[in-house]
Amino acid sequence: MKRFFAAGLALALCLVAPLRAASAGELIPEDILAAMRQADVVILGETHDNPRHHMVQAEAVAAIGPGAVVWEMLTEEGAQRLTRKAVNDPAELERILQWAELGWPPLAMYLPVFAAADAPVYGALVTRTAARAAMETGAAAAMGADAARFGLTVPLTEAEQAAREADQQAAHCNAMPPEMLPKLVAIQRLRDAVLARAILRAQDETGGPVAVITGNGHARADRGVPVYLSRISPGLRVYVLGQSEDGMIEGRFDAVLDSPAAPREDPCAAFDKS
Repeated sequence: MKRFFAAGLALALCLVAPLRAASAGELIPEDILAAMRQADVVILGETHDNPRHHMVQAEAVAAIGPGAVVWEMLTEEGAQRLTRKAVNDPAELERILQWAELGWPPLAMYLPVFAAADAPVYGALVTRTAARAAMETGAAAAMGADAARFGLTVPLTEAEQAAREADQQAAHCNAMPPEMLPKLVAIQRLRDAVLARAILRAQDETGGPVAVITGNGHARADRGVPVYLSRISPGLRVYVLGQSEDGMIEGRFDAVLDSPAAPREDPCAAFDKS
């Protein structure tokens, strides 16, 4: 199995060779790696389309040697279809995960992360159907029987709700109708809870440690997945890494590593009606 993943890693590194060549030495300081190795759950945040963030995640996963890896980007069904052969075949991997249909950045960015660990993979993606249900009936109804366990039946305080709605508005270029904002907050809460549920399942089934691949918004310790984990399993040792771009990041983390911003088109251009 180790030899198998080494072959996949070699392929992935070829695809991101300019990035690795531009990185002097290790990407993660040893003190951060040491702290990660002491944790039961290591949540590795990212900006989805920043290739360097995925190289950091791959380095962390390889250093941790997790018992399981939980992915925000994968459905449960996609994770179950994942095979050893597919990790060595990007085209097959993209097909069985239905990656293009899910709308994530190019799979090539994530190949080093897939290749970095010999461990079971868990999917925690909230489907479009579930996201629509959260918008229409709330996060608790969309979560179902586990809603109370994960605190989704408890409304946020007015201050917290307002802060989250403001964040959602900013993230959508201040173009959202006000009535949409509570719905977007509900989807975010649902995604956090589903990720936490998958992490706890992975920890229970494999004994951990568990590495988690997710966006910075879900990773943040003051609002995201760690809050749900502490509610249900307060003794779990959770370490959270955020990854900023040019020093910009929102939220609280155990550590933050900075990278240059990835080149991208103006995300607000799509909202420009002029």
